[in-house]
Amino acid sequence: DPKKMEKPPEGCFLLLLFMAPEGLLPTGAGPEQKPAHRGSEVTIRSTHVATVRRVWCGLTFEPSLKRLSCRNFLFRLSLSNVSLIQATEWAPDEDTRRSCQSKGKTEEECQNYVRVLLISGTTLFTCGTNAFTPVCATSRVLDTVNGVARCPYDPRHNSTAMVTERGELYAATVIDFSGRDPVIYRSLGNMPPLRTAQYNSKWLNEPHFVSVYEIGRFAYFFLRETAVENDCGKVVFSRVARVCKNDMGGRFLLEDTWTTFTKARLNCSRSGEIPFYYNELQSTFHLPEQDLIYGIFTTNVNSISASAVCAFNLSSITRAFNGPFRYQENPRTAWLSTPNPIPNFQCGTLEEGGPGGNLTERSLQDAQRLFLMNDVVQPLTVDPLLTQDNLRFSKLVVDIVQGRDTLYHVIVYLVQSEYGTILKALSTTNKSLHGCYLEELRPLPQGQMGSIKSLQILHNDRSLIVGLDDRLVKIPLERCSSYPTESQCMEARDPYCGWDHKQKRCTTIEDSSNMNQWTQNITECPVRNMTRDGGFGLWAPWQPCNHGDGDGSVSSCACRSRSCDGPLARCGGIECEGPLIQVANCSRNGGWTPWSSWGQCSSSCGIGFEVRQRSCNNPSPRHGGRICVGQGREERLCNEKKPCPTPVSWMAWGPWAHCSAECGGGVHSRTRTCDSGNSCPGCSMEYKACNLEACPEVRRNTPWTPWMPVNVSQDGSRQEQRFRYTCRALLPDPQQLQLGKKKTETRFCPNDGSGASLVDDLVKISGRTLPQPQGVRWGSWETWSSCSQSCSRGFRTRKRSCSTSEGRTNPGACVGSPVDYQDCNAQPCPVSGSWSCWSSWSQCSSSCGGGYYQRTRTCGNPPPAGGGDICIGLHTEEALCSTHACEGESSEGIDGVFAPLTMVVGAYPSTHWRKAVNEIALYLVIDTCIPFVFKPPPPKKTWGNQIGAINISCILSLCSLNKGSPVGTPEGQAFLFISSNAFY
Repeated sequence: DPKKMEKPPEGCFLLLLFMAPEGLLPTGAGPEQKPAHRGSEVTIRSTHVATVRRVWCGLTFEPSLKRLSCRNFLFRLSLSNVSLIQATEWAPDEDTRRSCQSKGKTEEECQNYVRVLLISGTTLFTCGTNAFTPVCATSRVLDTVNGVARCPYDPRHNSTAMVTERGELYAATVIDFSGRDPVIYRSLGNMPPLRTAQYNSKWLNEPHFVSVYEIGRFAYFFLRETAVENDCGKVVFSRVARVCKNDMGGRFLLEDTWTTFTKARLNCSRSGEIPFYYNELQSTFHLPEQDLIYGIFTTNVNSISASAVCAFNLSSITRAFNGPFRYQENPRTAWLSTPNPIPNFQCGTLEEGGPGGNLTERSLQDAQRLFLMNDVVQPLTVDPLLTQDNLRFSKLVVDIVQGRDTLYHVIVYLVQSEYGTILKALSTTNKSLHGCYLEELRPLPQGQMGSIKSLQILHNDRSLIVGLDDRLVKIPLERCSSYPTESQCMEARDPYCGWDHKQKRCTTIEDSSNMNQWTQNITECPVRNMTRDGGFGLWAPWQPCNHGDGDGSVSSCACRSRSCDGPLARCGGIECEGPLIQVANCSRNGGWTPWSSWGQCSSSCGIGFEVRQRSCNNPSPRHGGRICVGQGREERLCNEKKPCPTPVSWMAWGPWAHCSAECGGGVHSRTRTCDSGNSCPGCSMEYKACNLEACPEVRRNTPWTPWMPVNVSQDGSRQEQRFRYTCRALLPDPQQLQLGKKKTETRFCPNDGSGASLVDDLVKISGRTLPQPQGVRWGSWETWSSCSQSCSRGFRTRKRSCSTSEGRTNPGACVGSPVDYQDCNAQPCPVSGSWSCWSSWSQCSSSCGGGYYQRTRTCGNPPPAGGGDICIGLHTEEALCSTHACEGESSEGIDGVFAPLTMVVGAYPSTHWRKAVNEIALYLVIDTCIPFVFKPPPPKKTWGNQIGAINISCILSLCSLNKGSPVGTPEGQAFLFISSNAFY
């Protein structure tokens, strides 16, 4: 609320800031002016520190001697002439460095970066990261103490610390290796150690600590952190937190924890209907004389670059801390305002009991849940004192300068850039001087690059101390002698300088001879630097022109020109660099290149032709120039008097020969012959791969070798073995199969002449059984495996496991065999019967009147045995013969009377009828062979009960089957009776 703003202090302030450009300094923000060098000589004194090579250097001062801290070193300096007095090495030992690297840190990180350098009276207190093992030292580096909670582990972590007048150390840092436990911690001195609540994101949530100040009875901490009270995404807020210096901690609740910790948000924004917030605090500077705290605020790194400088009065900070709190009942509820149970809160003193003297349980509960203030700390002015777009400020210091009529605050701020730019600006509530840049300084020579690590101000001699990577630079803040004339002195608007009319020179107010003779004019911002570099104006339109090619010819071209007048160079500015005229589209006529040499004749014999060429690119025509006139190719005849020999040619290729391999890849060839027997160029034989498909796999076993004794004992028992080989290969010829894997069988033969066991492949131990070792035992036997053979003696196995006392499996620890063998299927294998070859046909049984041939075979090659199948089929075959009538007999009688003929067609045991007999084929020779089929009765009918009788009427080309009457048959035989018209 602007009405609640305090009245700003009278006068102006000079600010020096450190910033980083991401574009050109804008001319539209504020008054139209731009920081720039004024062309005057700047006296810069520096000292090089050869051992300092990296970042994170800090500065602190004492009245007579100054100390500089960097990586692995402490330096004592005399700043009057910027000279090095003493350098002390303070590096981590090798064990600490190796331990750091073993935790995944780099060699660069595992160094001792001094992050705390403080002076309390005559005692120097310093702390370093010490390769991620924080350590602190007092007075002398050798007197070390634990640095945890006083110094960060990681040198890149933003932390801060101070020593109070009573010798107490207040540090804001992280307390663990991973950096997840931020803390505001008090140690040393006579007060008990206290810290903020551990792992409570509402107290501190991913904080970046900026600074700490001792003001009255409080310690104020300035930081930025992720806002827990914001419900719309992740937002970073700037905060000021405070604790009472005489806080004694709680009892039972908040034991060893601050009971007076509170924090409030800092607001730095551009006013408007929708304010533009600069949420991230980067640097602060405390002016105790004015009770003012200046701060640099920037936008988030993921947004557009913008910076602002805001000032806060201590009274506005106190008013926010005396206001209501903001409280959240539980994570599912909103943050609401709640009254302050202790309005106008004061720390008290230890003599009065202080905040820890009469703490009740209710007050401790309030201290545990109420720590975030509801009101926001408002800045000194509605809008920031200074804003800048496209730049990020990083550090600032403020100097108070006495002018002729008022005090000025000069802000020196640092720009985050690779060149290390320092800007000097005025801080004032006068709108005409709002955002005035006074000067731009670069401590490094032109062309050199380097980042600035620290910035401090010496008020006693008005100089600026700048720490770089490898040196310390001292720059005077007032350089009135650089303005030789009165106009230059007055137009500089420098609060440090004024014109002394008596001495006729530009001096400070302290160096003036008479205040009445010393004038100063700071009513508006200084004008731009009058030095200006030249710039090209716009190009004139293209116009036709002639341009010489250098060889005496002139081409028609298009030309345009420009002048160095946009703007003109002045006051020593750099003239334009670049062409004033551009020539394009010059026309050029084409020209022939010389003829090439004649090419090779197109024919080696007989009439051919040869060619030569030239090109129209000497030069090529362009932009409307003439093309070349004439031919680009010439031809002429060649080999006119060289006749060609009689032509010869190959005959057609013959067929491909047989492949050299049946499978697995072979070759075959074909040939051709030369016509007329002449010698033709080329080969007369051609080869090609064939049968590339893989050969079938052949796998065979060799027969077992005879049993051979391998180990004979004294009692006559022995152990025998036999072998066979198994091999497999993809071969076109199985005869090429080679022996491969060897299989061994072992048996034990006792001396009593009993049969040997096929399966006993382990050497049996005679005599007494060895005892089982301590702590091991055999498990239960597994089930028997299937037999290795279905007949003729095979073997089967079963296994067991040996367990140790540790529960592990170790077959070698137990006494005995882990595998047991047993014979199985000792019965002989069944042998199926097989027919012998047919005998020759017998003589015809009759020379006339109807006889028969006969031939036989036996089921003995081999005979069936062991339940094997019998032979299937006929063991006797007969055929008719001599069917013509005998002399003196009538042919009609033959048809009516036919001698009975018995033909045995098979002997099948009744028990094998179903599987042995499928069908019987009988061929009769009656002038022509006529087949008929005899099928057995259904399975449920026995042979002896009924058999089908088959009537056959003999027709030369047809056999008809009719059902006849049953015939009784002895078991195991079947008879067919052949008559002139029927079969039984």
